[in-house]
Parts: sequence; C-alpha cells; structure tokens
Amino acid sequence: MSEILEQENIHQTLHQVNEALDSGMFVYVRKLLQGMSAYDLALMLESSTARSRPVLWQLIDIEHHGEVLEELNEEVRKGILQSMRPEKLAAVAEGMDVDDIAEVLRTLPNGVYREVLNSMDSQDRSRVETALSFEEDTAGGIMNTDTITLRPEVSVDVVLRYLRLKGQLPEATDSFYVVDRNNFFIGAVSLAAIITAQPNIIISTLINAEVEAVQADMDEQEVAQLFERHDWFSAPIVDQSGHLLGRITIDDVIDIIRENAEHSMMSMAGLDDEADTFAPVIQSTKQRSLWLGVNLITALLAVAVTSMFEGIFQQLAILAVLNSLVPSMGGVAGNQTLTLVIRGMALGHVGDSNARALLNKEVAIGFLNGVIWALLIATFVSIWKQDLMLGGVIAFAMLMNMTAAGLAGVSIPLMLKRLNIDPALAGSVIITTVTDVVGIFAFLGTATILLT
Repeated sequence: MSEILEQENIHQTLHQVNEALDSGMFVYVRKLLQGMSAYDLALMLESSTARSRPVLWQLIDIEHHGEVLEELNEEVRKGILQSMRPEKLAAVAEGMDVDDIAEVLRTLPNGVYREVLNSMDSQDRSRVETALSFEEDTAGGIMNTDTITLRPEVSVDVVLRYLRLKGQLPEATDSFYVVDRNNFFIGAVSLAAIITAQPNIIISTLINAEVEAVQADMDEQEVAQLFERHDWFSAPIVDQSGHLLGRITIDDVIDIIRENAEHSMMSMAGLDDEADTFAPVIQSTKQRSLWLGVNLITALLAVAVTSMFEGIFQQLAILAVLNSLVPSMGGVAGNQTLTLVIRGMALGHVGDSNARALLNKEVAIGFLNGVIWALLIATFVSIWKQDLMLGGVIAFAMLMNMTAAGLAGVSIPLMLKRLNIDPALAGSVIITTVTDVVGIFAFLGTATILLT
C-alpha cells in the first residue's frame, strides 16, 4: 500500500513539474526535485516524455547525477548520456560504484567510451577496466572492486585502528576478506567478529574458511541462485587462480532478479526488457515491427493449413464457426505449461535430470484436461446442432490438441535452451503455432473423414 502511495505522489509531482515546465518556471521545478531520492528522480525521468527529459536532467543537482544514472533503465540512460560530454561523464562517474560505471560505459559508442576512460584518474580507470574485462552477465561484470582486505597475521587492534583512520566502510559491508601477500583469497572475517574480539587476537584465528568464493566467469543467474540458497549479504569474487578481484553485494543480486523478471515478462510479448515506455513513435514502431512480422509468418502457416480444407467449409458452414475453438483452448493450455517450465528453468528446478518426469506429468495433465473439456464441448455442440458425429469430431480434436499442448509446452523451451535461444522470447510464438496447426488439422481433418 505504501508503494502505491509513493507512486501516486511521484505522478502528482510529475504533473506539477510538467505544468511548471510549460510555464517556464524552472526555479520552481528545481525546488520540487530537491530532496527527492535517486530512485524517485529516475522514476520521474522514466515517466516523462523524451522531449522533457533533457530539461529535467539539467535541473537535477549535479551531485545526484551519478546516483540517478545507476537507477535508470538502459534505454532512458542512453538518451541522457548522448547529451553529456566525456569529461563531464567522467566527473559524474567518480561517485558511482565500479559495476555501475562499467554498465554505463557498455552502453556508449566505442569512441566516447575511450574518451571517458582517458578522463579518469589511473586508479579509477584500472578498476573499471578490470570490471569491463569480463562479460556483462557474469559475476566479474557486475562485481564491485571496493573491498577491504586483511592479512591473516595482523591483530584486531591493527584492523580497528585502520578502520578508524579510513573513517568510512564501503556500502553493504558485512565481512572483510583475508588474503595473503599474493592476494590469494583465504577466507572471510565478519564485521561482528572484528568488533567483538579482543584487540590482541590475530585475524587468522577469526577466519571463516567455509566462505564460498564465486568464480568471476560464473553466470549472474547462478550467482543469484547461490545468494538465495545461502542467504548471503555479500560474496567474494575470485579469478581462476583464486586471487581476490572484488565482491558482489545483495543489492546487485536484487537488480539481477528484477531484471530477469522484467526480461521474461517483456520477452513474452517480443519486447526488449529495457524498452522505454515513452520512446519516440518511430523508434517504438521499429522495435515492435520485427516481432509482429514473425507472428504474421506463423499465422500464415495456420491459414495455409486451414485453406487445405476449404472445400469442407462450403459443405458444412458450422465448421467455420467452431474452427477457432480448438486452437484457442490448446493455445491457452500450451502457454500455461510454457510459463511454468520457463519459471522452473529460471529457478533451477528444471534440468536434464528431471525433464522426462516433467514431460510425462504435463502430457498427462494435457490429456486429462483434454478429456474433461472434450466431453463438455462435445455435449454442448451435440445438443446445439443435434449432431452426435459433429460433437465427436470436436471432442477428438480437443483431446489431441490439449495433449499436444502439454507435450510442446515442456519440449519446446528445453529444446530452445539447448540451442541457446531464450525460451521466453521465442517459446510463446512457437507454442501458438503448434497448437493452431495441430488444432486446425485435427478438427478439419477428422471432419473431412467423418462428415463428408
């Protein structure tokens, strides 16, 4: 309920901002934006039209630019970055986490990307280049190099004096990582252990050697699953030789989970998960046209199957009325199974070890649903048209298509995953095509044999 109220407040503020911008009251707008959190400012920008975003960006305090960039989705961020000079972007990046800087730089053209790196000091540039050396969707690509490391031979007193001298801990610090002189990861010491230990205690006696380090090339989804399984707040990242590179914190993992959920939802409709709600008309049209074209091709396949039975439509007009019923029911059943399987794959519940069991289960569900709905629809049609044979035809077609929907709902996403194709993106279209073709062919083919 509080989130809904916050969103309503944001949109009320946005309405006030738009009215003030139209009236040229820029000072008033700046005051409205002051004190808003980075997340709210990002939401404000994403909820605004492309025309008003550059003005709003200029009215946001410069010291908040880095935090706001971190919160923006990729498409909106790209539009804002296009108006920023490399040296200004480098200055904004100084207050950002390394993983967020790397994410921003990956969206820039190569020439601008190099200019921004060259504008940074050597230490920042080295840290960012380390993150950029890994693939974007790996642990190394999303890690933060801002970590505090300890030597095993020092005392707690030395560590506490160092922390007082440093004055501030990196955000979301719950543990310190212990390394040897070659930066080889040994283990972790919790912040609580440091605070509660006697000053003369040596760090090596406090090490938790069971802390699991994450390989830098591990896929980010696997990282998220590890955090969920072990209830981690942070995790060390190491290279293949075991040298400490950085860490991943729970806020990074929450971003991964949210992005994956958005990706699955948007991909079902053939849309980019970073799509800008208020993108220009031409840009949005181009993005959607490709997938509409794919859908048209699959729809034409169903039309082609239907046209094979054109003659029987002329003999029995009722078939044209009932023809969409079987494919529609099969499509719904198939997409139910598809959604369940894709979710299971994302959570790590579905793999080669249990794929056959899931396939058998969903085929059985499809068959049972087919029996139930075939009997209901056959009864209705038989009474309506006083034709038991017509009822039997649609019952058989319904049974076949519901069973095929269960089979396809499991096998298609598994097959797409083996081909390295995103099941969320392509699965729905293929399922719809399969249930349309099977449903039409089963219904009209059986009607051709039995009713003519």
